[in-house]
Amino acid sequence: MNYLKLSNCELENELKILLEKFEEIKKQNFRLDISRGKPSQEQLKLSLKMLDLDITKDGLDIFNYGILCGIPDARLLMSVILGCGSEDVIIGGNSSLCLMSDVISFFFTHGVNNEKWDINDTKFLAPCPGYDRHFALCEHFGIKMIPIKMNHDGPDIDEIEKLVSKDESIKGMWCVPKFSNPGGEIYSDCIIERIAKLRPSSKSFRIFWDNAYSVHELYEKIEIKNIFKEIKKNNNENLVIAFASTSKITFSGGGISAIGCKGDNFKSLCKHYSFKTIGFDKINQTRHVKFLTNSAKDIEESLRKHMLKHSEILRPKFNLILEKFKLNFCKNPILSWSKPKGGYFISIKTFGSAKKIVQLCREAGLVLTQAGSMFPYNLDPDDSMIRIAPSYPTLEEISKATKILILCIKISAIEKLKNHAS
Repeated sequence: MNYLKLSNCELENELKILLEKFEEIKKQNFRLDISRGKPSQEQLKLSLKMLDLDITKDGLDIFNYGILCGIPDARLLMSVILGCGSEDVIIGGNSSLCLMSDVISFFFTHGVNNEKWDINDTKFLAPCPGYDRHFALCEHFGIKMIPIKMNHDGPDIDEIEKLVSKDESIKGMWCVPKFSNPGGEIYSDCIIERIAKLRPSSKSFRIFWDNAYSVHELYEKIEIKNIFKEIKKNNNENLVIAFASTSKITFSGGGISAIGCKGDNFKSLCKHYSFKTIGFDKINQTRHVKFLTNSAKDIEESLRKHMLKHSEILRPKFNLILEKFKLNFCKNPILSWSKPKGGYFISIKTFGSAKKIVQLCREAGLVLTQAGSMFPYNLDPDDSMIRIAPSYPTLEEISKATKILILCIKISAIEKLKNHAS
């Protein structure tokens, strides 16, 4: 049924039927929160054996102070995820977001080569729809965000090149190059090559390259251009600071995180961390190395085998939602949706009624990510985008949640059409 072709009378009848179903669902007292991309209990159990490993036999004194940048094998492990050399890796605590916050703070207080960011005049380019916590960090630090359109192959590189070449107050840009949050976009070779060639007017401009989903395929393995190789080709090695963690590989609250960077960035950040800590949790680093790798030669293959177990759990959940969307909306163009090949999210583009849909879902017991949160300052110019996080619930819960979501999408679309007609 195509709502766009229905008469007002037909829309009224359809709305009446949908509202009756909605009232019935509300009586069921369904409760589910799919607002965040949390690994499910089944996924977390994949790594429980890590806690039973004997980590006392390798000779490194992992129980004492020291080894600021992390134990060598942990740096090697994270270098595979980051795409840089192990000598370019700094191991952190359990959160890559915390490392991003550290780096921003450091650029304000000390900078690189004594070039600090101006607390009163610093801007970031923010590809959107994007990751709400990136935007929240900018707001927290008072960084002005400039929205950049996200296309199917990455952010609008023409606009990026134009802006960074002219405005010295633009100091950074967020990038999630593989399975971007929330749409699952994969940066094309061309986009990555052009990013690596950027010549910003500010010498302290940095790209915050968030490799959150670099090994998180849902289906077949996908490779993207290596940003570190590209910036080296272009004699531009200070341009990128990369981040990653094992939060969605092992334990979301108990993984390890890392920074990958070169040249002045690496020297400056090492110096910064030497004042902040005498070393992060080497016990946890050792656990992760022993659990995720068999030897230095097979890290990539070991990671792949482990992540296949995650994809086997996640894939049916994504497929279920995508199939239900296709069934309900392939001939009813009030909704379009992403079809991610990896990562943790599906994004949907509604008929200009995202806030209304989120509100209706909440009334029915389904909590979604706040409408607008995929844009700087929570300002979705078209009130259209919603993020869905299928990872945490069971398949049965996902099925019920999708039914509620589809119902709310249809109700809000008809109400919108009726308002336009009047």
